[in-house]
Amino acid sequence: MPKTRKIAISLPEEVLTAVEREREESGESRSQIFRRAFELLLRQRKEREMSEQYIQAYQRIPETEEEVTAARRAASAILAGEPW
Repeated sequence: MPKTRKIAISLPEEVLTAVEREREESGESRSQIFRRAFELLLRQRKEREMSEQYIQAYQRIPETEEEVTAARRAASAILAGEPW
Protein backbone atom coordinates (compact mmCIF):
# COMPACT_ATOMS: atom_id res chain seq x y z
CA MET A 1 0.00 0.00 0.00
CA PRO A 2 1.39 3.45 -0.90
CA LYS A 3 2.53 5.70 1.90
CA THR A 4 -0.18 8.08 3.06
CA ARG A 5 -0.07 11.28 5.09
CA LYS A 6 -2.72 13.10 7.02
CA ILE A 7 -3.44 16.73 6.27
CA ALA A 8 -5.84 19.33 7.58
CA ILE A 9 -7.86 21.46 5.18
CA SER A 10 -10.34 24.29 5.58
CA LEU A 11 -13.56 24.24 3.60
CA PRO A 12 -16.51 26.57 3.26
CA GLU A 13 -19.49 25.22 5.17
CA GLU A 14 -21.51 24.49 2.01
CA VAL A 15 -18.66 22.43 0.55
CA LEU A 16 -18.31 20.44 3.76
CA THR A 17 -22.07 19.85 3.77
CA ALA A 18 -21.87 18.53 0.20
CA VAL A 19 -18.93 16.28 1.13
CA GLU A 20 -20.85 14.88 4.08
CA ARG A 21 -23.90 14.25 1.90
CA GLU A 22 -21.73 12.43 -0.65
CA ARG A 23 -20.06 10.44 2.12
CA GLU A 24 -23.40 9.29 3.47
CA GLU A 25 -24.73 8.37 0.01
CA SER A 26 -21.61 6.61 -1.22
CA GLY A 27 -20.44 5.00 2.00
CA GLU A 28 -16.94 6.28 1.32
CA SER A 29 -14.70 7.99 3.84
CA ARG A 30 -13.88 11.67 3.45
CA SER A 31 -10.37 10.65 2.42
CA GLN A 32 -11.74 8.44 -0.35
CA ILE A 33 -14.04 11.22 -1.57
CA PHE A 34 -11.22 13.78 -1.72
CA ARG A 35 -8.86 11.27 -3.34
CA ARG A 36 -11.47 10.40 -5.97
CA ALA A 37 -12.24 14.08 -6.63
CA PHE A 38 -8.58 14.99 -7.00
CA GLU A 39 -7.85 12.01 -9.23
CA LEU A 40 -10.72 13.17 -11.46
CA LEU A 41 -9.26 16.69 -11.52
CA LEU A 42 -5.83 15.33 -12.49
CA ARG A 43 -7.34 13.09 -15.21
CA GLN A 44 -9.32 16.01 -16.67
CA ARG A 45 -6.23 18.23 -16.62
CA LYS A 46 -4.18 15.56 -18.38
CA GLU A 47 -6.87 15.07 -21.04
CA ARG A 48 -7.09 18.84 -21.58
CA GLU A 49 -3.30 19.09 -21.93
CA MET A 50 -3.27 16.20 -24.40
CA SER A 51 -6.02 17.87 -26.45
CA GLU A 52 -4.09 21.13 -26.47
CA GLN A 53 -0.95 19.31 -27.60
CA TYR A 54 -2.91 17.61 -30.38
CA ILE A 55 -4.34 20.93 -31.55
CA GLN A 56 -0.92 22.60 -31.50
CA ALA A 57 0.62 19.72 -33.45
CA TYR A 58 -2.20 19.84 -35.98
CA GLN A 59 -1.71 23.60 -36.39
CA ARG A 60 2.00 23.06 -37.00
CA ILE A 61 1.46 20.21 -39.46
CA PRO A 62 -2.08 20.33 -40.86
CA GLU A 63 -3.42 17.58 -43.07
CA THR A 64 -2.84 17.88 -46.79
CA GLU A 65 -5.60 18.04 -49.40
CA GLU A 66 -4.57 14.54 -50.53
CA GLU A 67 -5.03 13.21 -46.98
CA VAL A 68 -8.48 14.82 -46.72
CA THR A 69 -9.50 13.27 -50.05
CA ALA A 70 -8.20 9.85 -49.01
CA ALA A 71 -10.06 10.04 -45.69
CA ARG A 72 -13.31 10.99 -47.44
CA ARG A 73 -12.95 8.10 -49.89
CA ALA A 74 -12.23 5.65 -47.07
CA ALA A 75 -15.21 6.91 -45.05
CA SER A 76 -17.49 6.66 -48.08
CA ALA A 77 -16.36 3.10 -48.76
CA ILE A 78 -16.88 2.08 -45.14
CA LEU A 79 -20.29 3.73 -44.89
CA ALA A 80 -21.40 2.24 -48.22
CA GLY A 81 -21.02 -1.20 -46.66
CA GLU A 82 -23.35 -0.39 -43.75
CA PRO A 83 -26.81 -2.01 -43.92
CA TRP A 84 -28.90 1.07 -43.30
